[in-house]
Amino acid sequence: MSKAPIPTYDICSLSMGRPASDDILVARFSDYLAAHQDIHFPHRHSFYHLAFFTAGSGSHTIDFERFPVKAGQLYFMIPGQVHSWFFTGDIEGYVMNVSAGFFNAFLQDDAYVERFPFFSGVSREGVVQLPEEKMTPVVRLFEAMLAEMPGAEIYSLDMLRLLVLEMFIQVSRAGSQDEKKEVAPHNYVLLRNFRKLVEQHYMQLRLPKEYAALLYVTPNYLNAFCRHMLGKSAGEIIRDRVLLEAKRLLINADISIAAVAYQLNFADNSYFTKFFKKYEGITPEEFRKNIS
Repeated sequence: MSKAPIPTYDICSLSMGRPASDDILVARFSDYLAAHQDIHFPHRHSFYHLAFFTAGSGSHTIDFERFPVKAGQLYFMIPGQVHSWFFTGDIEGYVMNVSAGFFNAFLQDDAYVERFPFFSGVSREGVVQLPEEKMTPVVRLFEAMLAEMPGAEIYSLDMLRLLVLEMFIQVSRAGSQDEKKEVAPHNYVLLRNFRKLVEQHYMQLRLPKEYAALLYVTPNYLNAFCRHMLGKSAGEIIRDRVLLEAKRLLINADISIAAVAYQLNFADNSYFTKFFKKYEGITPEEFRKNIS
């Protein structure tokens, strides 16, 4: 188990050579692993991170949810998510690290990429399995990105932006039927705002009615909306965010259970333990033992 806080890497700390920009890195997965052999332990990024597997086996974990490695699989992560991996055999594919501001000079809407369902920050929504016939076009896009990475050609950064956005759109189109449904603009705005409010206030605000007031909707409407969009009530979404942060804190063995409860604004350690066990099925102490 980690004996220190989960490390957070910035995009420059994981650069390889002299890229065309400090805002983006695209590399072959095998080369990335060879250059960064020490980052398979749990860690976070301050940037968007994605990987595309074309061959290999093993597993990778995003926010404590484990996924088997499969050819044709992509995983997308937003800044702040925790992940680790355990690969077996040779891993082939591509990796991309891109800053939140990479598209700002190109798009009027600086939150445009958040529209893609795989950038929701929810682990399962960030893992996409491409059908075999859809792999080749995505491979071609990554190869084109690699060719632009040295920045030798004029407008290389703009071409990279175009290629990355095309890849996002192609992956969205190749997803499940539910993923292919574009969210209506007004629903997208409400969902994005709710999730951002939860991210900002989950330690203090735990009731759906508190978020409904901030969003100028009724609690009943917010719950019905969340069930329609995400299959969960607003209360479940808030609770899941609290549980996720509890797990992120518990992985640090130097922080006591009581200190975790305090940081998460629980009245006492006993209440936190009951809350955690009710929804996770195990106590915080048992969770720590399981991840050691």
